[in-house]
Amino acid sequence: MDAWVPDILGAGFEQLTLPLGEDAEGDVVATLVRALPSPAPWWSLRGDRRPLADVDVLYVHGWSDYFFQRRLARFWTDRGARFFALDLRKYGRSLRPGQTPGYVVDLATYDEDIQAALSARGDATGRRLVLLGHSTGGLTLSLWASRHPRQVDAVILNAPWLEFQLAPARAAIAPMVELQARLRPMDAAPQIDLGFYSRAQRETADPDDPVEINPLWRPEQAMTVHAGWLHAVLAGHAAVSRGLAIDAPVCVLLSARSAPPTRWSDELTSADSVLVVDDIARAALRLGPSVTVERIDGALHDVFLSRREARAEAYARLDRWVRGWAHATR
Repeated sequence: MDAWVPDILGAGFEQLTLPLGEDAEGDVVATLVRALPSPAPWWSLRGDRRPLADVDVLYVHGWSDYFFQRRLARFWTDRGARFFALDLRKYGRSLRPGQTPGYVVDLATYDEDIQAALSARGDATGRRLVLLGHSTGGLTLSLWASRHPRQVDAVILNAPWLEFQLAPARAAIAPMVELQARLRPMDAAPQIDLGFYSRAQRETADPDDPVEINPLWRPEQAMTVHAGWLHAVLAGHAAVSRGLAIDAPVCVLLSARSAPPTRWSDELTSADSVLVVDDIARAALRLGPSVTVERIDGALHDVFLSRREARAEAYARLDRWVRGWAHATR
């Protein structure tokens, strides 16, 4: 395993390459990024009193994405947690020349990435583990947590992709996608992305806290969807529909409404233009016995990249939930 080295996010961030063997496209790696908490405040009389001083957070990004959110990391480290973010194989920092971006045929493949990341945290004795996932990363972590009982203490999901956008048609579409995945897994699946979600994020960006995006890792229009990958995602949706068994408390943050990205309008700057949030809210209740759903007015698909007011509300809701969880489970 390589050593920790400075990360592209700059001061306070380091990255570690996690070798995962080889596949048909060559060497496979994941990349772990860490942001360790700042020292305890000088006025602390009896050690570090921050509420999450015994917590490790592992973040997993969504489709056509990678980790770049410094502000999200600092939310956790300011409260004492150790924050880790994972660029999965063939995404972002982990993408190697000649590889098909984001391509897997089974979301359980990421068990290797996740286990490697958890093992690389350092001493985790007595520390609580929080999984934090966005979009497809939220689906991946939900499935992982259900298959690995008693290994996680809380699951927090930012607009998780728990159901297909055409939910009533998923059962009819799935067999056709399965056949295509078996015969021609690299065929491109139909998709329409006019770049409006990327534009909405630019429109709502905070000039006081600029975010730099690598367009090779997070393109204006989403990466090509292949049949093999889409089949894996639909299988995950079917598993959620049947019901998962996450034994840790779950918090799901969602926009209050969706907006179709068929033409540009200002509505796209205050709604989720990727998922049908009402369907996601219903699907979330099948994750386990303890699920909180927070609906945030004016939020984008990534609630933490929304306009200032909605973003502040998202962080306030998250802070309230996390503090309650931390106190109840201490």
